[in-house]
Amino acid sequence: MAAATSQSHLLRPSLRRASLACPSPSASPSPSRISFVLRAVSKPTVLVAEKLGAAGLELLKEFANVDCAYNMTPEDLCAKIALSDALIVRSGTKVNRSVFESSAGRLRVVGRAGVGIDNVDLAAATEHGCLVVNAPTANTVAAAEHAIALMAAMARNVAQADAALKAGKWQRNKYVGVSLVGKNLAILGFGKVGSEVARRAKGLGMHVVAHDPYASAARAQAIGVELVPFEQAISTADFISLHMPLTPSTDKMLNDETFAKVKKGVRIVNVARGGVIDEEALVRALDSGIVAQAALDVFTVEPPAADSKLVLHENVTVTPHLGASTVEAQEGVAIEIAEAVVGALKGELSATAVNAPMVPAEVLSELAPYVELAEKLARLAVQLVAGGGGVKSVKVTYASGRSPDDLDTRVLRAMITKGLIEPISSVFVNLVNADFTAKQRGIRITEERVQIDGTAESPIEYIKVQIAQAGSKFPSAVSETGEITVAGRVKDGIPHLTEVGSFQVDVSLEGSIILCRQVDQPGMIGAVGSVLGEQNVNVSFMSVGRIAPRKHAVMAIGVDEEPAKETLTKIGEIPAIEEFVFLKL
Repeated sequence: MAAATSQSHLLRPSLRRASLACPSPSASPSPSRISFVLRAVSKPTVLVAEKLGAAGLELLKEFANVDCAYNMTPEDLCAKIALSDALIVRSGTKVNRSVFESSAGRLRVVGRAGVGIDNVDLAAATEHGCLVVNAPTANTVAAAEHAIALMAAMARNVAQADAALKAGKWQRNKYVGVSLVGKNLAILGFGKVGSEVARRAKGLGMHVVAHDPYASAARAQAIGVELVPFEQAISTADFISLHMPLTPSTDKMLNDETFAKVKKGVRIVNVARGGVIDEEALVRALDSGIVAQAALDVFTVEPPAADSKLVLHENVTVTPHLGASTVEAQEGVAIEIAEAVVGALKGELSATAVNAPMVPAEVLSELAPYVELAEKLARLAVQLVAGGGGVKSVKVTYASGRSPDDLDTRVLRAMITKGLIEPISSVFVNLVNADFTAKQRGIRITEERVQIDGTAESPIEYIKVQIAQAGSKFPSAVSETGEITVAGRVKDGIPHLTEVGSFQVDVSLEGSIILCRQVDQPGMIGAVGSVLGEQNVNVSFMSVGRIAPRKHAVMAIGVDEEPAKETLTKIGEIPAIEEFVFLKL
């Protein structure tokens, strides 16, 4: 009889008063390859490369020597960094590999005063044993207020009327606006900023819905906001406000295809990231009248070109990335990043860390293929979720011949969280912040360890990931107990998918996967394979699991390339195919 134990817990690192040590040159880079050792240090030096609020500087000076050096060239930065234990930047300073190499191992923490870390080379930071922290919360209210300001200014043509009047033109009839009260607002991205925008918009009398796969339904309900699917959100909105991060899944999310589905005359506000909008498609939508107006604080390339058609468009209101530019927000960011940097220099593990400390080398080596399996199973599972409710409850089962005390699953749980959250989030999930990040997004992750008979040489026999209380894009992935279920195991060092819903399959988790539910009859493998072959899509593995002969089966197909939409449509048109889904790894 298998014995099972359940647990749900938040990882709380207890290590304190330690400093970062640089890994050996032979260590292979990984997001979890930072080690902590107890080591006495003299008063550290913090290099502040861009302007920081006075309150933040005072906090730093209480603990460290502070060197403020603004407007440095890359060469200046590389020269100074060898004398610094910490570096604080905003968005203008590029912290690339050369900076970490020039530090000769002394640099222990980089603090990014803001949310994004696009200007910091995370791989190089981790390889050189340097912790990276950011300040993700202090800008929230400022960004939300700016979104509302742009929305009101756009609706009432404030910028255009101001420019006309200053040019000597009195054009009251030309600049008739629209009211906000009673209008439908769709918020895309219901995190901290999106939630604050919703509160303010409801105060203005707007009807608010939101789309965010990871938003908490309870939090949305408390604010009086309904979570809805993406297409419902954009097709019914009079105003759309964007608050999602720029990730592969949100890159150019608003494009020609999307604009064809919006309510004609919609007005769009973007204070998130420029890349979430296809700017050329937006110009076309503005010219055609599909989009009545746009108000933009961010752009794909900043600053945008002087002759940008989008910036110069008469129906577009623009500001130069001012979302966080209030006195209060700047002071808040300064304090938040100063506290994070000082904590890191003391050896404390910050919840805003974006790379992770090292797990024991022997544990990481043994679990390496299972780490990959865990993340890929979670990535598959979250792509199967449908509807606006998002992910609420996740159960992870590890089957092992070892006793629970002899199986450290912290890194596996972190990778499950990484696979669930990173595809549509700007957060870098690692061993430090995984449980914090899941809790922040309202995701409850429980673990069950099933002890099985057999050898204890292999740490894990299989991993199963189950998402409860969620609809599925592929109903066959829902098990008899009602959860979206995927399971896998490692074979010859390679992660394999072995279970989808109640169906057994066996396909290597390399490239991407097409899942098809079909009538079990001869010729199905050939029919699907022919469609893929005609479109030059290479099949790496194919496996069929069925309930019984001539009943229903699930076919799992590993492919090296992402098939075109036309190819997937042709697969769906095969008469015996009842449902299918493409899953990208």
